[in-house]
Amino acid sequence: MRVQVIAAGQAHTGVLPGGGAQPDSPPATYRGWRPRCVLGAESPGGLALPPAHPSATTMYAPRAVWTDGTRVVAADSGNHRVLVWHTLPERDGNPADVVLGQPDDRTEGPAAGGRGVAGGMHLPTGVLVHDGRLVVADAWHHRLLVWDALPEATDTPPDHVVGQPSAADAEPNAGGDPSAATLYWPFGVAVVDGRCYVADTGNRRVLVWRDGLPEPGRPADVVLGQPSAAAREENRGEGVGPASFRWPHAFAPDGTGGIWVADAGNHRLLRWRDHPESDRPADVVLGQPDPVTGEEFPYVPQEGRLRFPYGLAATADGIAVADTANNRVLLHGHDAAGHDPPTGVLAQPTYAANGENRWERVAVDTLCWPYGLHWSAREQGGELLAIADSGNNRVVLWERSAEDEA
Repeated sequence: MRVQVIAAGQAHTGVLPGGGAQPDSPPATYRGWRPRCVLGAESPGGLALPPAHPSATTMYAPRAVWTDGTRVVAADSGNHRVLVWHTLPERDGNPADVVLGQPDDRTEGPAAGGRGVAGGMHLPTGVLVHDGRLVVADAWHHRLLVWDALPEATDTPPDHVVGQPSAADAEPNAGGDPSAATLYWPFGVAVVDGRCYVADTGNRRVLVWRDGLPEPGRPADVVLGQPSAAAREENRGEGVGPASFRWPHAFAPDGTGGIWVADAGNHRLLRWRDHPESDRPADVVLGQPDPVTGEEFPYVPQEGRLRFPYGLAATADGIAVADTANNRVLLHGHDAAGHDPPTGVLAQPTYAANGENRWERVAVDTLCWPYGLHWSAREQGGELLAIADSGNNRVVLWERSAEDEA
């Protein structure tokens, strides 16, 4: 069964195409959040493969999304491309304005289109717009791609490549041993308080540049999670600890001059209350009972637990966590730690539930393996939370009004 694409220009009328109901009154656990708009596909009756050929309205397993409340950028990871909406979509299924990484909106495949690595992408998994510049974590090409301005035209090539000696190179760690200037599966990128953080996931570390986006070839100022820039073993080659990572993936500011890091493979978040100036242990762990536990507990009620938290975003009053294998987004305050329960949960009926699409069917407010998140305040008031709903092959924009926020 193929995915049914939500027709472009169709607004929510209480029911999604295929019969998925939109909640008239959001549950109290949603904390006033409600779906606004769906970009991509809807799978009536359950999960389905995407169409054989993509288009400007479809996605395949998107893993990251960014918004400033006006524009939207999505990593359409399975189609090896990035989609850009220059104005905030008002209706379901609005086509993207720009396609990057492919020569047009119909081509798919890694580094496709005739220009090879230099003109394509291979599993982009992180997107960011900072000071007007677009950054894409082109994970399986082991590099960051940087555009000096958000492109207006499809197939615009990047202006800079970080992590490789040239745009035509795509070897892990630039074909050699790890260093403070190389990358291996960079899955996430963020700029927090002027510092650029990159989740160098394949090297099981986080790289930090103190003064924003790095120039090509410049080594990181801080290597976090490894004893040296040449090391890359999981959890430092030891057991789980407060200074180690298995799969670091995403970042969010902690609201007080520090940083949250999603350590997905250890099923936890780590918090440094101050930006680390060197490799050092985290101050706080969330999702595990202590800093030396990294176990998954899939067959117990999931209140206070995390399973592969791949996405993370700051909100007006804390953080939002894409608790990926639990098929939900959790809301936490910055003071959360250990197995503290969340203050809110999106897409599930209770804090303990974790079913894919609630073990029912795809609806506008269900999730299946959400990967990426981004939050933005809106100029006219209220908030927007973009969720890359990977297993449902779509991005869902959720909103909360100023009245609900209060």
